[in-house]
Amino acid sequence: MPEPTINENPHKRLNLLTGEFVLVSPHRSKRPWQGQVEETSADQRPEYDPNCYLCPGNQRADGTLNPDYKDSFVFVNDFSALLPDTQSTFIDEDGLLIAETERGICRVIAFSPRHDLTLPEMEVQDIKKVVDLWHQEFVELRRNDWIKYIQIFENKGAIMGCSNPHPHGQIWAQSSLPVEIIKEDIQLRAYFEEHQRSVLADYIDLEERKDERLIIANEHFVALVPYWASWPFETMIVSRRHVQDISQFTDQEKEDLAKTIKELTVRYDNIFNTSFPYSAGMHQAPVNSEDQKHWHWHMHFYPPLLRSASVKKFMVGYEMLANPQRDITAERAAEIIKEQSTTHYKAQ
Repeated sequence: MPEPTINENPHKRLNLLTGEFVLVSPHRSKRPWQGQVEETSADQRPEYDPNCYLCPGNQRADGTLNPDYKDSFVFVNDFSALLPDTQSTFIDEDGLLIAETERGICRVIAFSPRHDLTLPEMEVQDIKKVVDLWHQEFVELRRNDWIKYIQIFENKGAIMGCSNPHPHGQIWAQSSLPVEIIKEDIQLRAYFEEHQRSVLADYIDLEERKDERLIIANEHFVALVPYWASWPFETMIVSRRHVQDISQFTDQEKEDLAKTIKELTVRYDNIFNTSFPYSAGMHQAPVNSEDQKHWHWHMHFYPPLLRSASVKKFMVGYEMLANPQRDITAERAAEIIKEQSTTHYKAQ
């Protein structure tokens, strides 16, 4: 009998970016599914919704009227999680009850004046305008010397906590480093100090040689399912050029990023013929800090769908109490995504 491979046996995979492990149980994907299945509703929205606080010309929750914008539109979140004028306070009670105030600026970006168009349904040139605005906002926000990190992200779909169906993203700029960034900073720095090279540059070289988890490869970016992925169809976009943040991208790189986002998200939607939900966001170097050459720009996509448009993956039980775990391997997930058409299912 042939010797079982790692893709047939339970095993752990190391996340190069966090130093943490994910448990992979490929044999479990063969078990019959007897879990919950839900009815899905068609994603049918008008081009303009008079009741939407993100549509052009409409009134937002604080009474502000949106301009009659034609491309992307950005504004300070009316219900910001962080505030720029928070007074500095530190509490430490017996080393047990510790709290510290956090300052920040939260902005919202409406991707398009169209209420009905998500990123995969937009034209590449319109996604490029979103990328240009991300670039512009990043540069503007880092001019505040007290800002230390700028998180650009999108929650797509109601099950990801998206409170408004008008396609949009957010930018949170804050006065300290978030937990996930601290983890990645440690790993990226350690590899760079030892090898004088970016770990992600070496990693994408390896992925292109093996060609087992690669989905998209163009002149400036690759998109792949990370070897250590925790979510069923988790992916990552990585810039080929070792740059620290979005402000260093050339105009051609920004256009290729728009193309990569378009193709990846179209493939996502085509897996289950649904508007594929996810949380996605860029990880890039902290700002107003020295010695960040170990950082390498990348963008994570974390979608929760597992077996159909109605079956979702949750981190429960063992995953909440012990360790992230997945059944479908990263290699099989990459195959499924690559099998999808690059023409959106609504247009087929």
